[in-house]
Amino acid sequence: MSLTQFLRIFWARRGIILIALVASLSAALLAGRVLPPRYTAQSRVLMDVVKPDPVTGEMISSAFARAYVKTQIELIRDYRIAGRATDLLGWADSPELAAQYRARDPNDTRDFRRWLAQRIMDGTSTQLVEGSNVLEISYSSSNPEIAAQVADAIRRAYVDQAIAFKREDAANNARWFRGQADEIRGRLTQAELRLSNFERTNGIVLDQDLIDQESKRLAALSAATPMPTMNMPAVAPANPMAGQIAEANAAIAAAEKSLGPNNPQLIDLRRRRDALIAAGAAATPRVSGGSSGPSLQALVGSQQAKVLAQRGLVDEARRFASDVAVLREQYQKTSARAVDLEQQAQALDSGLTLLGSATTPTQPTFPNWPLLIFGSAALGLVMGVLVALLAELTARRVRGVEDMRFANVPVLGTMSGASDTGGERPTWRKILGDIRILPLKSAGRA
Repeated sequence: MSLTQFLRIFWARRGIILIALVASLSAALLAGRVLPPRYTAQSRVLMDVVKPDPVTGEMISSAFARAYVKTQIELIRDYRIAGRATDLLGWADSPELAAQYRARDPNDTRDFRRWLAQRIMDGTSTQLVEGSNVLEISYSSSNPEIAAQVADAIRRAYVDQAIAFKREDAANNARWFRGQADEIRGRLTQAELRLSNFERTNGIVLDQDLIDQESKRLAALSAATPMPTMNMPAVAPANPMAGQIAEANAAIAAAEKSLGPNNPQLIDLRRRRDALIAAGAAATPRVSGGSSGPSLQALVGSQQAKVLAQRGLVDEARRFASDVAVLREQYQKTSARAVDLEQQAQALDSGLTLLGSATTPTQPTFPNWPLLIFGSAALGLVMGVLVALLAELTARRVRGVEDMRFANVPVLGTMSGASDTGGERPTWRKILGDIRILPLKSAGRA
């Protein structure tokens, strides 16, 4: 259908369109007069979603931040926060609200606090200010002062519950990690006891580098083996290990001040000193006699045999020591995580910053007369046009040559009437026309 046909239809059905327009405007005006005005107050809070955690220093990703914001928007309208807001407002002590609660629908089985919270949830809306991290909490009421008070109470309840949620979650995680740490500590104690019993039974002591004493003694003897030298005139005997023995004695003296007599580290230092003394004693006669120390070589060979003989036991001790090291590292990490979570459970940082207080609105958000009038007018026109088109499709009429073609009726020619003054008819008259309106079927028979 062409635009001309639509205009003819609308002009012919203008009564329907006018009735729909007037009805829509009347309903809107009546609603604006009868319904009580609504005032909306806003209270804002800044969400520090890009701020690192004050305890762990961690930051959240942008994708998680968007999901977090959506979650917070839904959370604000939750019963837990709305109920907290009613407590802050003291509504439970209001006789007027109590009377309204008693007069409620008998089928309503909610308790008083949940009934009050539902009133807040029904009037609350939340949105994120575009292009910012500012969350705007709005509450609508027929009383402007109450609207401002409730908006601030919802924000306060939201911040309090955000802290409570954060601390509760951290406390639960801290308890779990603390339980894991206690379990690992028990396993670590058993592993240390197993290693200690094995070392005591087999006479093997490993240092922090997992090296046993016999291997260190062999290394000391190998380092003390002198190079072959030519026969020299006899000189006064001297101990070639005197310097290393003096250093060992100094280390033992320093360790005895802070370590107990049975400390493995102190025992290790003493054994190392004894090995140096034995190596020096074996080397002294050869130096004085001018030979190249065959007795020291024999001592090295004997020590190598000892090391090889207990290699299997040393490997077993190293396996036990590795288990101890792994469990100790796990215990340290788990304990550190538990401590971090316990600190978070005591923290009062909510990641939210309050931005002023809600101001008492002076203008109602409903009725918004310009929006109400123009919106109802647009709605009435749309409804009138739709009803007019539906009526036209139900009973088609011939309003122009185009409608004749639609009915597949041959058109021999067209003739336009003259105006009352004898001149040419205006364009709008040509479009709307004064053609005799016939039903489409009658036109076909003609």
